Amino acid sequence: MTDVVIPSDVTYPADGFALFPDRSVIALRVNGELKDLATTVAETDEVEPVTIHSPDGLSILRHSTAHVLAQAVQRIRPQANLGIGPPIENGFYYDFGVAEPFTPEDLKAIKKEMERIVREGQRFVRRVVTDEEARAELVDEPFKLELIDLKGGTKDAAEGASVEVGAGELTIYDNVSRDGETVWKDLCRGPHVPSTRMVGNGWDLTRIAGAYWRGSEKNPQLQRIYGTAWPTKDELRAYQQRLEEAAKRDHRKLGKELDLFSFPDEIGSGLSVWHPKGGVVRGEMEQHARRRHIEGGYTYVYTPHISKEDLFLQSNHLVTYREGMFPPIRMDEERDADGHIVKQGQDYYLKPMNCPMHILIYKERARSYRDLPMRLAENGTVYRNELSGALHGLTRVRGFTQDDSHLFVTPDQLEAETTRVLEFVLSMLRDFGLEDFELELSMRDDEKEKWIGSEEFWEYSTNALRNVAHASGLKVIEVPGEAAFYGPKIDLKTRDAIGRTWQLSTVQVDVNLPERFDLEYTGPDGEKHRPIMIHRALFGSIERFFAILLEHYAGAFPVWLAPVQVVAIPVAEQYGDYLDGIVDQLRMQGVRAEVDHSDDRMQKKIRTHTTQKVPLQLIAGEQDRSAGTVSFRFRDGTQTNGVPVDDAIALVLRAIADRTLVDTAEDLA
Repeated sequence: MTDVVIPSDVTYPADGFALFPDRSVIALRVNGELKDLATTVAETDEVEPVTIHSPDGLSILRHSTAHVLAQAVQRIRPQANLGIGPPIENGFYYDFGVAEPFTPEDLKAIKKEMERIVREGQRFVRRVVTDEEARAELVDEPFKLELIDLKGGTKDAAEGASVEVGAGELTIYDNVSRDGETVWKDLCRGPHVPSTRMVGNGWDLTRIAGAYWRGSEKNPQLQRIYGTAWPTKDELRAYQQRLEEAAKRDHRKLGKELDLFSFPDEIGSGLSVWHPKGGVVRGEMEQHARRRHIEGGYTYVYTPHISKEDLFLQSNHLVTYREGMFPPIRMDEERDADGHIVKQGQDYYLKPMNCPMHILIYKERARSYRDLPMRLAENGTVYRNELSGALHGLTRVRGFTQDDSHLFVTPDQLEAETTRVLEFVLSMLRDFGLEDFELELSMRDDEKEKWIGSEEFWEYSTNALRNVAHASGLKVIEVPGEAAFYGPKIDLKTRDAIGRTWQLSTVQVDVNLPERFDLEYTGPDGEKHRPIMIHRALFGSIERFFAILLEHYAGAFPVWLAPVQVVAIPVAEQYGDYLDGIVDQLRMQGVRAEVDHSDDRMQKKIRTHTTQKVPLQLIAGEQDRSAGTVSFRFRDGTQTNGVPVDDAIALVLRAIADRTLVDTAEDLA
């Protein structure tokens, strides 16, 4: 909401400039649709201002900056062909077809040209055109012509294509100079800021990448220029500082520095190996989650990594996700001594999801309503044939382990069980130190032909999830049209220590797979009924969640998760035996503790283990040995001296049991 109000002396019809003279307003929402500020409205229209700092305002600013970028590129390289230039989170990009790739020097020249365009104060002017007119005006833009031909099917056209064409009328935006001349134009749905001057100086170009047209390797590779845009220079600088902090926390960098995991070339792209220290953290994550799941009434199951083709045909994965699955493995063919086939082979596939196999466990025998809800859990490794350019550390890989759960419920159990699932998810994530959450409820829209299931199912399942989401007390964003075709879902998002938002857990209602696999249970009436399936991934994938935690804590994990929880450092060699005795006591209590008996000087040992982000260092010299005490040293360099050994052990055990993040002396007090 905004405090911007319409002046009392406005005469209708009026445009947005008259309605909202406040310069923070850059667009309108008229009867629910985003429009340019120049749009004329009647007094009967429902009109809301869109300010530059609002989510819609930021998207408009960023998309307008993408147009400035594209115009600048074509000024410098007139033969460059225009692709797509949508706003994205924190910025924008634009794709270009060019004969030679862009260089860092090109970016400098493009930025200078963009600055000139901003200073020129060109107006963004919307113009409705027919398909034929658009083709005639854009005859030299092959990618734009392709989008015109795909109008109305933008989901099949390309990611980001909705900024160009939709199901309605085609529009072109002219960039008009102060003397009224059209100096550039682009196929676009808009809206835009009124003038290039409003792009201001809170933007920058960030990087160059390659991108296949419409996301397919079969199409030409384009050059993509990424940028960021903010309402002010100060906000740009703040964002750049966040990026610098994010670079320090990059899990790929920390994974190497802390010896946690790697991606050996000999194994292949997107396939990780976990080193001993990383394995400790992952093991703690999995064991804690396993304990909590068993306490919560889940039963763990195990399923194979491959399956016959028929299973994924029945589940429809091979139809919907074939391009994202690895190629088939031909098995079971038999030949006679002459080489003739006597038994036809079958195709096997690496599984992309665990759900079809969990369904087969449910279907193995007859089920009664007394068996429901049935809660199956598995840490199941799945495989996706991701494009090499999409791979990114542990957050986008080709082989990963889902902490997958599937629940089979009766319709009248749906709301209660979903409530229980959401409470469980929030409780578990809080165990790992995450606290800042919001929910997104993905619902059906009014295009009924896109969805399966009855009106009754959609109404009660959506209401059930809505009730659950609002009862949580968290911020809830409702998003029509973003549901899966077979049911609504709740996505849980969290903010990390530097304010970035990550999507984590999903609670997805599904009537499709129970129908496809003909699942049944016998109700109290003695009749057969169809259960509802709930897909629930808590971490999403263990690899990705590990990466999020690693960046959230910048590698300085809470004591319970730290690969090495305690390192003992003798002031001199003769105090090593004393510390060995203390560490033995800690190990007997399950603490991951060790004594540094290396030849390094004490100060170097302290620096080494501080760099390795060990939460607790125990130091002892003559005074401590004589008094039966130790000194604690913490990650921030503070110390607590002369702590009796029994008290020190109790403090360590309490920090582990309470899952405490210990960086300073005060944290252990």
